[in-house]
Amino acid sequence: MTEQRCYRHPERPTYVQCMRCQRYICPECMLDAAVGHQCVECVNAGAKSVRQPRMRSRGYWGSTAPIVTYVLIAINVVAFVVQMASPRFEAEFVMWSPGVANGELYRLLTSAFLHSGITHILFNMFALFVVGPPLEIWLGRLRFGALYLLSALGGSVLVYLFSPLNVPTLGASGAVFGLFAATFVVARKVRVDIRWVVIMIVINLVITFTVPSISWQGHVGGLLTGGLAAFAYAYAPAKNRNQVQLGATLVVIALLAALVWWRTSSLLALV
Repeated sequence: MTEQRCYRHPERPTYVQCMRCQRYICPECMLDAAVGHQCVECVNAGAKSVRQPRMRSRGYWGSTAPIVTYVLIAINVVAFVVQMASPRFEAEFVMWSPGVANGELYRLLTSAFLHSGITHILFNMFALFVVGPPLEIWLGRLRFGALYLLSALGGSVLVYLFSPLNVPTLGASGAVFGLFAATFVVARKVRVDIRWVVIMIVINLVITFTVPSISWQGHVGGLLTGGLAAFAYAYAPAKNRNQVQLGATLVVIALLAALVWWRTSSLLALV
């Protein structure tokens, strides 16, 4: 496919077209409309004939600045700096199955903001910087933030279920893999070329299963959880979209909680 560029920003490559005029638009120029995404001119033209609705204060479709992405990157960087300054910090918050079984459930989430070294955090933050902004713009800040945290939890839960008990696990890779899956789901929804997404996922899965030190459980758990949540967010019926999306989020949380409870019960029964 020939590379296309945004009609307002010629230096930016894109494959998304305005649903109304068919011009190519980058994420900054992509606005949510009644049907798909439209460019600024088409949205303004349509708005002249209708009463402007009030913007909701909660998460909404069509965020124009990926604030959540940048906040998540900042949190990861700050946590890494604290790790380097205090080794005890990592021990207290890393994903460690015996600790979770003893009630330290916070490790399931805090471990997703820790990293084992500079290469580890650079790779994950670069991936988040690349896939995060367009996905946040497509989903909206609230849905994107929920998706990230659910993916992180999903990765940790699969680690809890299948990893050796005394092997600590850490990293944002589970959350990042969830964003990969969500990008695939949303790209199909908005009819964007998904070949690059498939290639990206396949390459990362190959690395996951060929490099011994990588936790395949965390990556696969994040991938499955992110894909499931993204499907609910992207394909929820417009009539009761918020209710369906909230319900799907709660169902995913309940499922992960049930798996943690089952695993904890199994481990405590061995004591």
